[in-house]
Order: sequence, then C-alpha cells, then structure tokens
Amino acid sequence: MGTRARHTVSRRSRPAKAPLSRDVIVASALSLLESDGLEGLSLRRVAAALDTGAASLYVYLANLEELYALMLDQALAEMPPTSGRKRGWRDRLKDYLASYLSILNKRPGLAHVAMSTISAGPNTLRMWEVLLGLLEEGGIDAEERVAGVDMLLLHVTAMAAEEDNRRSVGHDFKRVRNALAVVPRKDFPRLSTLFEQGLFSGSGDDVAIGWAVDVIVGGILANKHRG
Repeated sequence: MGTRARHTVSRRSRPAKAPLSRDVIVASALSLLESDGLEGLSLRRVAAALDTGAASLYVYLANLEELYALMLDQALAEMPPTSGRKRGWRDRLKDYLASYLSILNKRPGLAHVAMSTISAGPNTLRMWEVLLGLLEEGGIDAEERVAGVDMLLLHVTAMAAEEDNRRSVGHDFKRVRNALAVVPRKDFPRLSTLFEQGLFSGSGDDVAIGWAVDVIVGGILANKHRG
C-alpha cells in the first residue's frame, strides 16, 4: 500500500507582508473605515487586517484615540491648495471648505472621527494655516481668526456628520416631509407656509457652505465694525 505524499506549502510562497509602520497602520484603518464604517473599526480589527496581533500596534500607537487623530490627518492630505488671488478670498474660502466636506463624506464615519478627536498632524496644521490666511486676507483680527476657523470647521464637520447619520440608518427626510405635509395650519402657520414654499426641501452642499461662510464671516466683520 503506497503512502500519500505530504504536500507542504512554503511560507516563502506567501506574499510578503508590508513592514509594519505607523503609516501602514493608518492606511489600513482608513481602508477599514471606508468599507465597514466607524462601528467596524478597532485596534483588533486593524491588526487582523495586517495579519498581526493587536499588541504589536502599541509600538506605534498609544491608543485608539491617537489612531483616530492620525487617520483624520492622513485623510486631510487630499486637501487641495487654494487658488490664486484672481478670485475673492470668500469664494476661495467656500471652495476650500467644500473640499473639506467632500473628504469627510468620502469615508463613512470620518466625520464622527473629526468630531471626536483633535488632530495636530502636518496636514491638519496646513489646513488651519490656509484658513487663517484667508481670514487674514479678509481683514479679520487675529483672535477672531482663530475663533472663526474653529466655528467654520465645526459647522462643516457637523454637516458631514449629519449626512453620515442619514446614510448609516438608511433614510432621508421623507418621514419629516410627510409629517410637515399634514400639520394643521391653524396650529403651525409658519411651518405650513414654509413647507408649501418648498423651503424644507434642502439645498446643495455648495449652497449650504456658501451661506454659512457668509453668515459666520459677515457676523465677525460686523462685530469688528461695531467695536
């Protein structure tokens, strides 16, 4: 009776793993975020994707919070430079913030990462530098520039988080629109009138960002002139 030849697979035949590094870990985490969302992200899941143990990640990261900050900063590497001064500073500010919103919307959960962490990486600092420069060009004082950038980023991040929530639960404003369509006019005259005028249908991101920039920046400038 013959013996069955044992088939062995050399480990050398496997694809070589990329050397573990902080950049590799962050890139893998962003990939998981894009495919599984924030709920599917953990150090254990990232380690499994990299075919290693979670303990090995602590050589490069202090905790999940630091990973979040690094993920946000790496995503912000996609932010474009602002255009030249042929266009007004407000228009360039609106375009720049629209790019920020687009980056947050690209990956499910990234807006919530941005809401829950503070990044101080080079790409984040570069974004702040650009925004501060645009507000400086608009004649806004230093202290108000800092508060203005913080307010603008918070508003745009909240816009992205709201959109992310809608995607994650799988519904839109249909339920709200249906409720508004049947509210008694005598009890809710303003809501009824505005609904009939189509003012609850929403507007595009560019319009919403443009309006927010005009309101926030306009308020800062008006406060300066009052002083």
